[in-house]
Amino acid sequence: MDLDMKTLCEPEGIDVNTQPFILIIFGGGGDLSQKKLIPALYNLFKLDKLNNDSYILSYGRRERTQAEYRTLVKTSIERNFEKEYIHIEDAFLEKFSYIDGDSEKLGGVEKINKYICKFKDIKKYQIIFYLATPPNLAKNILNLIQKLKLCDKPFKKKIVMEKPFGIDTVSAINLNKDLNKIFKEEEIYRIDHYLGKETVQNILFFRFGNSIFEPLWNRSFIDHIQITVAEDIGIGSRGNFYEKAGVLKDIIQNHMMQLIALVAMEPPTNFEADCIRDEKVKIFKSISSMSKEYMEENLVLGQYGPGEINGENIVGYQDEKNVSKDSNMGTFFSGKFHIDNWRWAGIPFYVRAGKRLNKKLTEIVVTFKIPPLKLFGNTCRDILANELVFSIQPEEKISISINMKYPGVENYPHPVEMNFNYSKLDTVFLTAYERLLVDCIKGDLTLFSRQDGIEQMWKVLDPIVDYFNKADFKFPNYSPGTWGPIKSDILLKKDGRKWRI
Repeated sequence: MDLDMKTLCEPEGIDVNTQPFILIIFGGGGDLSQKKLIPALYNLFKLDKLNNDSYILSYGRRERTQAEYRTLVKTSIERNFEKEYIHIEDAFLEKFSYIDGDSEKLGGVEKINKYICKFKDIKKYQIIFYLATPPNLAKNILNLIQKLKLCDKPFKKKIVMEKPFGIDTVSAINLNKDLNKIFKEEEIYRIDHYLGKETVQNILFFRFGNSIFEPLWNRSFIDHIQITVAEDIGIGSRGNFYEKAGVLKDIIQNHMMQLIALVAMEPPTNFEADCIRDEKVKIFKSISSMSKEYMEENLVLGQYGPGEINGENIVGYQDEKNVSKDSNMGTFFSGKFHIDNWRWAGIPFYVRAGKRLNKKLTEIVVTFKIPPLKLFGNTCRDILANELVFSIQPEEKISISINMKYPGVENYPHPVEMNFNYSKLDTVFLTAYERLLVDCIKGDLTLFSRQDGIEQMWKVLDPIVDYFNKADFKFPNYSPGTWGPIKSDILLKKDGRKWRI
């Protein structure tokens, strides 16, 4: 019987709470604001997804006139959008105001109060504080927020925090305590932009919405998992940040842990925010602890040196701006993790992340076990394992490889790939930051980290950071344009496996 297409429900587009808001961006003139937040807000405005009665107040150290800041807003949009967006509507620019102040000295409190108090009915607005600043300024800004009187009237408030959230378990706990003095947990949005990407969100729908895969999603059918977060660029202007964070705190503690949790978590009872976050926290708690001997054998830290890519001379990490000449900070990490629960017992999760690698690539590869019998002989090649690949960068797609008979008389197994590519869909997609801003405005916490989740992720990472801080390195140990140190390939090779790319 043919399916009547009219009976299928069609998505009604991107729904946004129409409640007016006042967005206060701390660090409103910084790189994050110019490269991500302002373009995201403008695209939402162009898509008519922002309430008309909404406003943005930017806070920064540098003195600027209102006209100068709106010029900055216009310039950031022109740099980030195609030609059709070059004509920037005055109605958008007029939403922006700028206040200068020093958060360390609690400067600008009175200016912010004055700005807020000009709104006649403050109760109808939700006030969203966005910390687009380095992590070390968080405590100062929270002190500043606590000093705000905001017309001495009750108001709806939220706060958005960028990663990394703290620098270790103790600092994360203390930061959460400072937050809880001002905000309730349901008012705190700890953002990880990776979770706003369509393919990442679709991992759960793919797993739990298809009965053909979920029964296979366990140690009986899966051989191993690979997760790669690779960038072909260096650290750029982020030397000061990277010298404190490195790849472990920049990528592994947040992005990588979130991807592991989405792949490994148990089915939630429903798709409400806390049910999903409950299951993710269980995974963080189940990641195996590692002895010094295990880390020596199964973890790899690297740092890129100088080299040449396509005729261009590339400086090594130690020669980057604001980096120590004898720095032992890691720009590459790979390792083997295990999850101690019934579903994943004995199944390795191989992860790697780094700068100046061969290409920009973020993907999750689920490799299934090879059929136990060589029914098709060995005349050409061994039959390959089925692989399910969630590609997140540079394009968002999901693909699965299956084995078919190659045309002809002989029984030659031949792998073919089935693809679902988001770029082929004729619909409007929000970028990660656009999606997360929308969710924050709506009050949907699903894609944001909870306090206990943050602390558990640090508990996984802290022993690894401590181990590498005490280790003796000979850096640099990989060339730009490669896939990292040779030891990273050996990590899989000794298990009879190899990286997909």
